[in-house]
Amino acid sequence: MDKFDPKPVLNQIPHQPGVYRYFNDRDEIIYVGKAKDLRNRVSSYFVNSNQHSRKTRQLVFQIRRIEFTIVYTEWEALLLENQLIKNYQPRFNILLRDDKTYPYICITRERFPRIISTRKVDRSTGEYFGPFASVRTMHSLFDMFRALYNIRSCQLVLSPENVEAGKFKVCLEYHINNCKGPCEGLVSEAEYLAEVEQIRQILKGNLAPAENYLKQKMADAAARMEFEEAHRWKIRYDLLGDYQNKTTVTNAKIGDVDVLTVVSDEESAYFNFMKVANGHIIATEAMEVRKKMDESDAELLAMVLVEMQQRYGDEAREVLSNLMPEGELNKPVSVPKIGDKRKVVELSLKNVLFYRREKAEQRAAETTATTSRKDRVLIKLKADLQLKSLPRHIECFDNSNIQGTNPVASMVCFKNARPSKKDYRHFMIKTVEGPNDFASMHEIVTRRYTRILNENEPLPDLIIVDGGKGQLSAACDALKALGIYGKVPIVGIAKRLEEIYFPEDSVPVYIDKRSESLKLIQQIRDEAHRFAITFHRDRRSKTSLVSELEGVEGIGKLTATKLLKHFKSVKALREHSLEEIAEVVGKDKAGKLKAHFERTLL
Repeated sequence: MDKFDPKPVLNQIPHQPGVYRYFNDRDEIIYVGKAKDLRNRVSSYFVNSNQHSRKTRQLVFQIRRIEFTIVYTEWEALLLENQLIKNYQPRFNILLRDDKTYPYICITRERFPRIISTRKVDRSTGEYFGPFASVRTMHSLFDMFRALYNIRSCQLVLSPENVEAGKFKVCLEYHINNCKGPCEGLVSEAEYLAEVEQIRQILKGNLAPAENYLKQKMADAAARMEFEEAHRWKIRYDLLGDYQNKTTVTNAKIGDVDVLTVVSDEESAYFNFMKVANGHIIATEAMEVRKKMDESDAELLAMVLVEMQQRYGDEAREVLSNLMPEGELNKPVSVPKIGDKRKVVELSLKNVLFYRREKAEQRAAETTATTSRKDRVLIKLKADLQLKSLPRHIECFDNSNIQGTNPVASMVCFKNARPSKKDYRHFMIKTVEGPNDFASMHEIVTRRYTRILNENEPLPDLIIVDGGKGQLSAACDALKALGIYGKVPIVGIAKRLEEIYFPEDSVPVYIDKRSESLKLIQQIRDEAHRFAITFHRDRRSKTSLVSELEGVEGIGKLTATKLLKHFKSVKALREHSLEEIAEVVGKDKAGKLKAHFERTLL
């Protein structure tokens, strides 16, 4: 893959607000970003790359083309970025959940309007309120509207001509006092619309018109001495008061504000949004955003605020938060420290902290219920190393030599986070002279996977190399020569600081020292080292024994090796008779050995 040269494009990008798009070698959009200064922001990806995170370096490595769009303000850039991310869903961008599944309350645009719930928004058919992240909250509102008002539920076309012609008859809803019978002209359009207006104001968070309306109806009935009717209006008035007590969260003078708070950890950011109107929470939603490019909380806050305003409207005159968002927005944002506004922010923070804890407990419960401990470790290892699949089959390589003598290597295999000792392998280095760990690593990786390919055996899910950048590079070169580089994830672990190195990445990754995944990597590395050292020790011992026997006149290396293979040790050889030794190497050599042993005993 040819390396991308950004200089020609960077020279064309202006110092203006806008949105930039990165494309890969398949001409797919892989990242969309916004900037107050396009040239400065785009240039920052290609300078001081050693200071970038590994995710950013991965992004830059895949860039093959850049496009940009100039806008007038940062706010317009934020809106365009939001729309492009939704349209193209780039792999390096966070993806905010779409609102198409949320229900709305709609006041239809027709004579004698209806109040309905719907998940499809068509502004030409009515006035929409929502969306409602909680369906239970929406149904509670419907229950209250049915108790307070007599709005029709039928879908009849109540045009003046149809009503005057007497085309319709009242249904059961009229007889049980749920409808006032507009289909037969039993209620005036003005009286009916007055009740619809009360519902509209309640949905907007303004309960005062509804309170005044019900209070006046109660007083009029009492003035006419119609106390039963007055009592019915009082029940409705008390019901509205009960709803007000439950929804009022602060001083009504706070006005119409949006509240958005955020808390985060390494992997996700958690948000709570509340839409407040006249001191009433009329909409609320909590959401989790999985981080893709180590985005800051301030950056994510601006993106989520755009999303919330698109879902719930942007009528609020001010946004309250626990953190200032990045860039300029279309509404003033403040971080209150005292007063009623601070109380609203604290309420939102309580909700978002509860939501984060709930999510953590949910994930923990799911993990406990569906996976064993070893799977939890593998899931964590998959996340820490950003693997595409669980590393159930891991192979680890290590070299062992002392001053270049008897160079050997080992490969240990772990399956499902447990040693699979029947799959362990020893290697005697054949092509390398002297203490050259890099060349030795290249040889053993080549030999191991040449055999795997020839025997059509499955490749591992992860390869670990005991060593830093040099050993890892040698192993990668071997995989490239075999044509399987990129098909198997491979990392190196350096002993001194337990650094994890990735191919073509000069900056190591440090996994939390308390992490189970790092402990598993260390266990595998230590086992490979133990296995290599044991083999190396056995090889040195055997070599020294062969050298001792070679000191006997008439005994060469082949004969010494043959004797040790048969009798296992020099001590055992001493204890056998001349005839037993002669059966292996002949009488002449057996006699020389016995004479040597007798002399060395003196």
